[in-house]
Amino acid sequence: MRVVIKVGTSTLTHQNGNINIRRIENLCKVISDLKNSGLDIIFVSSGAIAMGVGKLGLTEKPQDIPSKQACAAIGQCELMYTYDKLFQEYNHTVAQMLMTGADFENEERHTNFDNTLNRLLEFGVLPIINENDTIATSEIKVGDNDTLSAIIATSANADLLILLSDIDGLYTADPHKDADAALIPTVNEISEDIMKLAGAAGTSRGTGGMITKLHAAQICMDAGIDMIIANGSDPEVLYDIFDGKSVGTRFTKKG
Repeated sequence: MRVVIKVGTSTLTHQNGNINIRRIENLCKVISDLKNSGLDIIFVSSGAIAMGVGKLGLTEKPQDIPSKQACAAIGQCELMYTYDKLFQEYNHTVAQMLMTGADFENEERHTNFDNTLNRLLEFGVLPIINENDTIATSEIKVGDNDTLSAIIATSANADLLILLSDIDGLYTADPHKDADAALIPTVNEISEDIMKLAGAAGTSRGTGGMITKLHAAQICMDAGIDMIIANGSDPEVLYDIFDGKSVGTRFTKKG
């Protein structure tokens, strides 16, 4: 089974942008264990810009592109150093792949990506993928890692995409504002009514929100791939998913 697991910035970091050590350590432990069980795992990780902000001691995420890209350059080093150190403790080798939208639009570059990704998986390596925020501008960027992970899932012929976020799944209303909001366990079609449930963008540390997750779900469902939105505050939720328990919101493939 081939699985893409995407983790968002808000799951990886504290409010000030510094790394959430306990959570990221547990996440790496669980992913390592799932790899040991025989799963092919592709890991899409946000967090570079937020970690750069935290390392520089900035009070908030900058708004201008050069500063964001500078933060990404600093934070990506921190991110990969952390992953390399933690996964090595469980005898897993990691590889970094930084992508832009142009890499998927250009046939030759897309083929090169697929070839490299498949060879890494054949070697038993854990690919860790992020958007190349240090060079990506509006013309060439994918824009968010929810969409990026869906594109990767389709390109890699994955069986499942899991989005670990700071919310349990898709609700009938905003659970932060409506006490009667109910979790929707299964979605079979991204209808207009479902899209209306997306609400606004995500946290100040990230770039997504529910709308980007629904777009990712549409990409996956069109390709015949299931997608799950789950709360990443406890990474052991991944065990529940592979144990067949109902977790978060599952978007089921068509047909």
